[in-house]
Amino acid sequence: MSHLQFDAKLTEALRMDGDLPRGPVPRWQRKAQEQGVQYLTINNENSQTSISDGSKTPRSGSFLEVKSPGRGKSPSRNKSPGRAAPKLSVRGAGQKTPGRKTPSTPFNQQDRFIPNRSTTDMERSHHLLVTSMEASGGEKNAEEDELTLQQKVYQEKMTENLNDGKQQESRILSFKSKAPQAKEGHTNSLKVLYSAGKPVVPKASTTRHIPSVPEKVLDAPELIDDYYLHLLDWSTNNHLAVALNSSVYIWNAGDGSITALAQMEDPDYVGSLSWIKEGNVLAIGLSSGVTQLWDVSQQKLIRSMGGHQNRVATLSWNSYILSSGSRSGQIFHHDVRVAEHHIATLQGHTQEVCGLKWSPDGRLLGSGGNDNQVNIWEKGSTNPIHTFTEHQSAVKAVAWCPWQNNLLATGGGTADRTIRLWNCTTGICLKDVTTNSQVSSIVWSSHYKELVSGHGFSNNQLTIWKYPTMTKVADLTGHTGRVLELCVSPDGQMVVSAAGDETIRMWKCWAVDRKDKKQTDSNKGHPISMLAHTIR
Repeated sequence: MSHLQFDAKLTEALRMDGDLPRGPVPRWQRKAQEQGVQYLTINNENSQTSISDGSKTPRSGSFLEVKSPGRGKSPSRNKSPGRAAPKLSVRGAGQKTPGRKTPSTPFNQQDRFIPNRSTTDMERSHHLLVTSMEASGGEKNAEEDELTLQQKVYQEKMTENLNDGKQQESRILSFKSKAPQAKEGHTNSLKVLYSAGKPVVPKASTTRHIPSVPEKVLDAPELIDDYYLHLLDWSTNNHLAVALNSSVYIWNAGDGSITALAQMEDPDYVGSLSWIKEGNVLAIGLSSGVTQLWDVSQQKLIRSMGGHQNRVATLSWNSYILSSGSRSGQIFHHDVRVAEHHIATLQGHTQEVCGLKWSPDGRLLGSGGNDNQVNIWEKGSTNPIHTFTEHQSAVKAVAWCPWQNNLLATGGGTADRTIRLWNCTTGICLKDVTTNSQVSSIVWSSHYKELVSGHGFSNNQLTIWKYPTMTKVADLTGHTGRVLELCVSPDGQMVVSAAGDETIRMWKCWAVDRKDKKQTDSNKGHPISMLAHTIR
C-alpha cells in the first residue's frame, strides 16, 4: 500500500546510523577531489588498509594523505624539475594538514541539519501525518477507503494516548460557572481587559422620591419659641402631643381629632413632653420643676413628682425609670412604681440640661447641656463614662441610632453648627459634618440608613443625611421660623417638625414600598400596660 511505502521511505530517510545513499557531495569532499587528494585509511582494529578518493568519509584512526603532482599544486621552484615524486605526509586524526584548511570534523555542520533523535517522537509524527493525509481529501486508493477494524481501533487508541486520555475535540478551557462574588465593601482597582461572556451593565441605583412639600400643615398658636425646650412627641398609639404655652393637646393622627389634655395655672408653662414606650402615659415637665404623669385614655392626672428647683426642659423614659433634666444642670431618675420616686441624681453639667435620651437597649443615657458638653452615663452609675467637649455651643440634639445601640448623634447650636457621630463604647468621634445652620434636633430612620436634622438660623430647614458618609440627600424647606423639635411617626415613614413660625409640618421622608411595609392598623392601640396601674 502507498502509505506503507511512504512510511518505509520516511524511516529510511530519518536513519542516521549508515551512509547516505544519495544527496549532495559535502564541500570538503568536493575540494579534496579538485585538489587530487586521496586518503589512505588504516583500520587499527582489522589492520586493513584502503585508499579513499574522497568520496566517502574517512573512519577514525590514522590516515595518509597522498598528493599527485598532476592534480595538486605545482611544486616549488627550489625543487628539481624532473623529480615529480608524490609528496607523502603522515598525520594523526587530531592533526591538521599543513598548507590547507580542513574542517575540524569530518562532517561540516553547515552542510545539512542533523536532528536530535531524543526529541523526535516518531509515533506521534507518523500518526499526525497519516491523520492529516486522510483528512486532506486527496486521492485515495480503494484499499485506503476501506480501513480494517484493527486499523480503526489502532487509530482510536493512538488518539487517546496522544491526547492524555481525552477526546481530540475536547476544549482546554471551559467556563461553566461564574466567578465567586467579592466580599462586601471590597474594591477592585483592576480593569477588565477581556471578558468571555456577555457584558453585564450594572443597574442604576434606585433613588426614591422625597416630596419637597409637607403632607400636612397644622397651626400651633402660642408655641413657645425657645431653643432649649421639647414641646412635641409622637406615641406608638399614633397620638401626637403638642404643648402650646401652658396647655397640652393630643392630635389623633388616625382620625384627625384634637383633644385638650391639660391646662396649667398661670404663670406655669410646659417645658417638655415624653411618651412612655407603651404610649398610654404622657410625662409633662413644667417650668416650676414639677413632673406630671397623665393617663391619656382617661384624661386623668396620675401623679406629680417634684424635686427640681428650676424648669424641666427635657425628659426620657427607660422602662419604669423616667429621667428629667433641669436648668440647674441636674438629672433626676424617677422610679414611677414606688412612692419615693427619686432614686438617683446625676451631676455632670454646670448649666441647663437641654438634651436627654436613653439608648434603645436601655443601657446608656446621653445628655447634652448648655455648657457645650455631652455626657454618657451607664445605667446604675452616677459618674459619666465619657465626656465630650468638642462642640462649641449648646447641645440640644441628642439621638441614638435604632439599629446600633452604641452610636450617638449630637448637634450643636449657632456657634457650632456641627453634627457629630460618637462610638460610645470607645468614646471616639466617628464623623463630624458642618451644617452651616443651628442644629436643634436629630432623628434616625428605622427603614433606611439615614437621619434627619432640624435647623434654625439661618436656613430653618430639615436636612436628610446618608449614613455613614454623611452626604446630603435632600433639604426640606418651608418653615419661616427656626425648627425647634423633630419626631418620627410610629410607622417610621413620617417626620413631624415644630417651628417658631407656630406651624407643625409633616414630611414623608422615608416612604416604604407596600410589599415591604408591615400591614398594621394605625387606629388600633396597644393594650394598656400594667405599669399604668402601678403609678401612684
